[in-house]
Amino acid sequence: MVKAKSAFVCTECGAEYRKWQGQCNSCREWNTLSEVRLASARPGGGAASASGRNGYAGDLSREVVDLGSVDLSEVPRLSSTFEEFDRVLGGGLVPGSAVLLGGNPGAGKSTLLLQTACKLAQQRRVLYVTGEESLSQVAMRAQRLQLPTQGLKMLAETSVETILAVAEREHPEILVIDSIQTMHLEDISSAPGGVAQVRESAAALTRFAKQSNTVLLLVGHVTKDGSLAGPKVLEHMIDASLLLEGGADSRFRTLRGQKNRFGAVNELGVFAMLEQGLKEVKNPSAIFLSRSEELASGSLVMVVWEGTRPLLVEVQALLDDSALGNPRRVAVGLDHNRLAMLLAVLHRHGGLFTGDQDVFLNVVGGVKVLETSADLAVLLAVVSSLQNRPLPRELVVFGEVGLSGEIRPVPSGQERITEAAKHGFQRAIVPRGNAPKRPPAGMEVIAVDKLSDALEAL
Repeated sequence: MVKAKSAFVCTECGAEYRKWQGQCNSCREWNTLSEVRLASARPGGGAASASGRNGYAGDLSREVVDLGSVDLSEVPRLSSTFEEFDRVLGGGLVPGSAVLLGGNPGAGKSTLLLQTACKLAQQRRVLYVTGEESLSQVAMRAQRLQLPTQGLKMLAETSVETILAVAEREHPEILVIDSIQTMHLEDISSAPGGVAQVRESAAALTRFAKQSNTVLLLVGHVTKDGSLAGPKVLEHMIDASLLLEGGADSRFRTLRGQKNRFGAVNELGVFAMLEQGLKEVKNPSAIFLSRSEELASGSLVMVVWEGTRPLLVEVQALLDDSALGNPRRVAVGLDHNRLAMLLAVLHRHGGLFTGDQDVFLNVVGGVKVLETSADLAVLLAVVSSLQNRPLPRELVVFGEVGLSGEIRPVPSGQERITEAAKHGFQRAIVPRGNAPKRPPAGMEVIAVDKLSDALEAL
């Protein structure tokens, strides 16, 4: 009998080792190596049976093609029945692709896919495989959400071999797996959810999707720090990795792409969790601009760019005298390190000292701002709170702040100003490089070069 071979794989970076060791040499993390059983070689497939030049054997019928001769016809896409979902996917579901949807417990992953599957099943062949819930639980949820259940094929199974056999018989166009952490292969002895089971199960399902031109939708769990659970190699196998974010205290959910081979990765979809399930929000700026009627210091609206559209969100700053030797710097929705850098720029080039103040910053609505166009709005909100002077309600701001105090232009400046004008804003402070030749009707655009110019413009 051939002895089964095994290797030790790092769950963080996917590096493989022949023996177990405490620390991974690639990512320097501790206690992240897990044993994975390797597939044994087929009998007669070794070097003795190899043929051809240099002892290598293979399918010699395959031909090498020139890149210029590859067909560039448009890849057909299937609509998910949600415009926000299609936006994040890059235009819809691509046949033969594998999409991984992750998120915290209760974020709405199963709800979103069940809504999508029920609507698609009215026109296409859909197979929904549940490994965490019984068929009655899924049926009760579909009834509560008032979804059309006729035509949707259901299967409660965790064995990958059985799922593939059923899929071969049913020939679905869309295959939903909920979730990948509950799937297992009979040949692997580890428990479901382990490194080996998740990696090999995802590889088998993805292989079937590629060969049968089936859309594969996988549900994935996340760890306590928000990263995808399981081996890092799982993210390399799939074509698109999406993250559904949203806390239990908020009824809004944001769908953000982390990897997408068929579209941009910086797209953002917004949903509202209602009694009838997730409902897409086609004008996200309207929900993020529900401001108080009374003017308050430290509140300002900024224009950020998410994927292919501008988004107006409110940033709030609160400064208070610190009772500690080391004042606190708390940023929710923004980068903590960038906040510290901006405060240093404000002191050096704006003449305002915040070293004895606790600084709290929050982006309203739970949006995470990842671009630098929020720099100027953050500093002006901090100045407003520091001096306890409210800013005008009709003011909107965007721009990147450099270490020398200069205001740098940002991409898509004209589109940002136009979007602000549509929502009734009458004044904008923008970088000079983004100032339009003809401002929108009814809007005053103030172009600034330095941080001192922006403070004077207030």
